[in-house]
Amino acid sequence: MTPLPDCFCPVDGTRVPTDSLAWCCPVCRGPLDLDFAPTPATLKSLTGRVNSLWRYTECLPLSAPSVSLGEGRTPLVSLTEKVSAKLDFLMPTLSFKDRGAVMLTELALRLRPRRVVADSSGNAGTAVAAYCARARLSCTVYVPEGTSAKKLEQIGAHGARLEVVPGDREAAARAAREAADEEGTFYASHVFNPYFLHGTKTYVHEVWEELGGRLPEVLVVPVGNGTLLLGAALAVAELHAAGLIDRRPALYAVQSAAVAPLAHAWQEGADDLVGVTPAAPTSAEGIAIPHPPRARQILRAVRESGGTFLTVTEDQLRHAQTDLASQGLYVESTGVACWAATREGPLATRTAVIPLCGAGLKSGLTTAPL
Repeated sequence: MTPLPDCFCPVDGTRVPTDSLAWCCPVCRGPLDLDFAPTPATLKSLTGRVNSLWRYTECLPLSAPSVSLGEGRTPLVSLTEKVSAKLDFLMPTLSFKDRGAVMLTELALRLRPRRVVADSSGNAGTAVAAYCARARLSCTVYVPEGTSAKKLEQIGAHGARLEVVPGDREAAARAAREAADEEGTFYASHVFNPYFLHGTKTYVHEVWEELGGRLPEVLVVPVGNGTLLLGAALAVAELHAAGLIDRRPALYAVQSAAVAPLAHAWQEGADDLVGVTPAAPTSAEGIAIPHPPRARQILRAVRESGGTFLTVTEDQLRHAQTDLASQGLYVESTGVACWAATREGPLATRTAVIPLCGAGLKSGLTTAPL
């Protein structure tokens, strides 16, 4: 079996062996990155490979999967002449989080922990629960109160133990991190563990392959903790370094106007979060993250790509959801954020791809406030 690449702290350079159960930098307690710089396969050499994200094996830090559910290779469909949507809500657990969850579970199998813990507003927890069920690993998922009932039902159906934490998304994360420090525990964190990002990057590898070896001018991505955006940045860098694309697309990051700490920092021209950004209730629960741990990396990735931040209101989310449904695409309110940000024309002259990240069955239609 190929040795696991080591992790390192992007802030202070501290190195952490992947074969330990350490989930953060022991010095600053920040998230980790992976010491891994692969070379992607050429377009021609992908012909005939397995029809899942594992076809990009050269770019993955783990090989020979044992818990795959056939994740990846979701369709790309046109919404307008310039904008296409990638239907990641057609993943096995109905969200894009399967891309990273399968990587975390494969890693956990190699490390053989006593139990796995995760925290989530719903979709990541569901994905981890499903893949842990497939791998016969004990799993506990911490979720904030107010998580949609359908997501709770889905997590429980996979056999995971549910811990509903009073408070918001940050409270659930704190509870999971406390549990993660217990001996024999693997923290399947989609934020702190870099293996998750090396799963989500396959989203862009697929777009590149589906577009015949090119990428659109803009990749529009919803951002809470930023795992899809940072994965996208990894894939773009890999493809560009290998000479498989001649220009890098701009990254447009979308946040709910109700919880937009990164968009606020961007407007201030800051390199990190600025002060305390007010937060209000939002139907886009999956990106309602007031203090994303990888904020500096997210802001830098958007800036270096020549991209920007966009915010959407609750009315825009609601109208975008019903508009997509009228086109045959039933997507949850978080998953429609990118369409809400682009449907009225900010990208009228540029080609773009947006992800539809989660199925509408997970949370239902968003209704107007009474």
